[in-house]
Amino acid sequence: MDITINTTALPHDDPDASLAFYRDALGFEVRSDVGQGKMRWITVGPVGQPGTSILLAPPAADPGITEDERRTILEMMAKGTYGWILLATPDLDDTFAKVQAAGDAEVVQEPTEQPYGIRDCAFRDPAGNLIRIQELR
Repeated sequence: MDITINTTALPHDDPDASLAFYRDALGFEVRSDVGQGKMRWITVGPVGQPGTSILLAPPAADPGITEDERRTILEMMAKGTYGWILLATPDLDDTFAKVQAAGDAEVVQEPTEQPYGIRDCAFRDPAGNLIRIQELR
C-alpha cells in the first residue's frame, strides 16, 4: 500500500484574510480559488511541494450539518479550538519573524525548546486555527 497525505482542510470565516495569511505570511502558493463571497474553497501549499496542500473552506458548509452543529463549529472557531495543523521548517526563528512581521497572526507561543525534544512556536490564523511550526533537526 502506498498512501500519502495530499490535502488537509481548515475552516475560514474570511477568505480574503485567510488567503493573505497563508500566501503572504507563510509564503504558500495559491493552487485554486473557487466560489465567491464567504463561500470560497481556496487551496494553498508550500512552493515546490505540489503533493501537499491545505484546503481553506467555509465552515459548516455541508448541508447535512444541523444548525446546532453549525453554531458549535463557529463558537469553537471563535475560541480557537476547532482547527489546527502542524508545519515544519529548518529555520524556526526566521519563519517566526516573517509570520510575526506579516501582522495578521496572533502569536500563541514564541519559539520554545520543549521538554519532549522539539523546538516550536504557534500562531492563530485569522480564522482562529492553531498553526504550530516545529523546527526540523
